[in-house]
Amino acid sequence: MKKLVIDHTNENQRIDKYLKKLLVKAPASMIYKMLRKKDVKVNGVKVKENYIVKYGDVVELFLYDDKFQEYTAPMTIHDLAITFKTAYEDEHLLVANKPAGLLVQPDTKDDFDTLSYQVLSYLSQKGDYDPALAQGFTPGPVHRLDRNTSGLVMFGKDMRALQDLNEMMKKRHCIDKKYLTIVKGYMKDCELVDYVKKNEAEGKMYLVKENTPGALKMHTVVHVIKARPQYSLVEVSLITGRTHQIRVHLASTGHPVMGDAKYGDFEWNKAIKKKYHLNSQLLHAYSLTFVRPIGSMKYMQGKTITAPLPPLFKKIKKDLFD
Repeated sequence: MKKLVIDHTNENQRIDKYLKKLLVKAPASMIYKMLRKKDVKVNGVKVKENYIVKYGDVVELFLYDDKFQEYTAPMTIHDLAITFKTAYEDEHLLVANKPAGLLVQPDTKDDFDTLSYQVLSYLSQKGDYDPALAQGFTPGPVHRLDRNTSGLVMFGKDMRALQDLNEMMKKRHCIDKKYLTIVKGYMKDCELVDYVKKNEAEGKMYLVKENTPGALKMHTVVHVIKARPQYSLVEVSLITGRTHQIRVHLASTGHPVMGDAKYGDFEWNKAIKKKYHLNSQLLHAYSLTFVRPIGSMKYMQGKTITAPLPPLFKKIKKDLFD
């Protein structure tokens, strides 16, 4: 028999989900069979699959040690160079400032040099995360940025924080996310509401009519900080969170993001690349404000986390607007 004590990292989740993460190599059918046959007990009592584990609960698994070892597979920590900066960190939350060019999560199973794996390596080096002791829990990102978008990405360091942050992201009005970018032409403040759909074959998003099957609402607010006849420095707030939302929405107004090869202005990008050696879209997630945090995140009420502009963005901004 294997005894495990639920810590703060793993509390507040269903027992079946906890077991699936813990016994990652075991088939789901086996886990549910164990629950039915009383091979899983919490505090000495049989529980159903929807039981929510609490801090201090003692989970008993009627498995021999060799079987437990066979079904568990602790996360491998890779020895990676840490290329992100830490914008904020406490015992529950890490906010990373991601450089452009780095994926948040792997595209393939062999893609290890990503922000997520770098964060695990960083936490392991600090002694904040040991996969052998984590009982299946892995700190993870709450949202993503495109590979070539820089800026702030939140990571939950324990289960309750991860759950509450995910719920806050779904509600949309709990966390205010702001981006900075430079667009083509003289732009004015605006609020954009449209519908979008992805063309899977092209990997691109297109504006469509509201009644198009599969259409998703897209809501973006644009505030102009500085404007010149040829360029505008703008702050963008996302009300929804669609793939490529800022790039698609701004391009649709005739003010594409500087350096955006997928939705931008080819000739303009070519001239900018020649002058500044810019190889990707100039888009930076620079601010997160906790407007209405919930649950374990309530202590973040009113807190704003910011990330400074990357050096190239700072140089271009200075040349064009200062």
